[in-house]
Amino acid sequence: MTSRTASTSVRLTPLLAERWSPRAFDAALVTSDVVAALLEAARWAPSANNYQPWRFLVGQTTTDGADATHKGIFDALAEFNQVWASAAPVLVAAITEVEHEDGSVREIAPYELGLAVSQLTVEATARGLFVHQMGGFDADQVSATFGVPPQYRTVVVLAIGRLGDPESLPAWAAERESAPRERKPLGEIAFTDTFGTPYAV
Repeated sequence: MTSRTASTSVRLTPLLAERWSPRAFDAALVTSDVVAALLEAARWAPSANNYQPWRFLVGQTTTDGADATHKGIFDALAEFNQVWASAAPVLVAAITEVEHEDGSVREIAPYELGLAVSQLTVEATARGLFVHQMGGFDADQVSATFGVPPQYRTVVVLAIGRLGDPESLPAWAAERESAPRERKPLGEIAFTDTFGTPYAV
């Protein structure tokens, strides 16, 4: 496969420029100590008042096959994600506390979970692993399967592993593996003076 390094407008650390979200995963096992390092990276993410609302359900495949957590998370995925995510040796349901015990809403919690997942992703990239984040899953099913308390919400599922062969994918997914990586220009997302006035480099 050709390089998937992003064509950035300014130079970035390779940990960011080389990060991308494949669907083709190699089924090679990821050891528990490596998974622990990814979770440790997430643990040290910034958090308002150090509240740390994030929680993670971690499923892995072993030499005996997928564990019960991997199977439960996989079963909650939408069908279009199941067709490729079955090869990922690690599936993680990323969860955050959206309501305090007193019933007040913690609006910043999904943002904090995003910070934790981002740090996990950077650590994975540093270790030669890839992370594909999925919104296509049944959060209620995750809650029911794993007994997630009602004040928590499953926001995203992560497929983690080494890069696999795109030819193992259905045609529509294989095509996306080699599609150009694109982002909106900086001037469309960063403003100064007033909203919509592009920030000039």
